[in-house]
Amino acid sequence: MKSQKLGKNTSVVEVLNISRNGLWILVQDHEYLLTFKDYPWFKKATISQIHKVKLIRGHHLHWSELDIDLELESLKSPEKYPLLFQ
Repeated sequence: MKSQKLGKNTSVVEVLNISRNGLWILVQDHEYLLTFKDYPWFKKATISQIHKVKLIRGHHLHWSELDIDLELESLKSPEKYPLLFQ
């Protein structure tokens, strides 16, 4: 006899950890590290602001309070998307 899963996973994106070096997020069962070196605009953000992230149309991460948008593909294949932050 197998037990059925109760409920369903409604969170498609989740912040797993925030450290002094960056933040870990889980998106569609994949973990990504966003270092403050590569994504410096998160460094001065509050924990609450970082946690308010949404996945839009299945491929676009959006932090409305921080005015930050990232394509999921840029996290999957960063070599295709060089960062040009100044």
